[in-house]
Amino acid sequence: MAAPQFFTPRPVRPSRPKRRFTLQEANRALPLVRRVVGDVVKAHTEAVALQGGLESASGKEQVRLQGQLDATMHRLEDFVDELSEIGCDLKDYQTGLIDFIGRHQGRDVCLCWKLGEETIAYWHELDSGFAGRQPASILQEDT
Repeated sequence: MAAPQFFTPRPVRPSRPKRRFTLQEANRALPLVRRVVGDVVKAHTEAVALQGGLESASGKEQVRLQGQLDATMHRLEDFVDELSEIGCDLKDYQTGLIDFIGRHQGRDVCLCWKLGEETIAYWHELDSGFAGRQPASILQEDT
């Protein structure tokens, strides 16, 4: 049986301009970000399982599972909103991939981190994504 296709929550629209981080500032934010991203990954996993259960449920069981899925999706949206308030963007619900906006040679770039990494060790251009990650050791930050 194929894994169920899962939709992601609505996109978050921050109410304020994106914050720019230095590499040091982004790394200082990681303890909080790490906890929230852990909650995101856990809630996403729960939502996928609940959605899979809904496909085979009926009657009262379907109503119960739908209520649990709705509550889990609300929690997930709250976690994503919390990350947005910190100033970072969640890029992947399964792996916990996060981008912080930083500066390099006069242009905005993404300081890239994912759950399980100790520190922010990579960056990439805004349009290159995860595949374009480069070592943060070569990053020359601007203010």
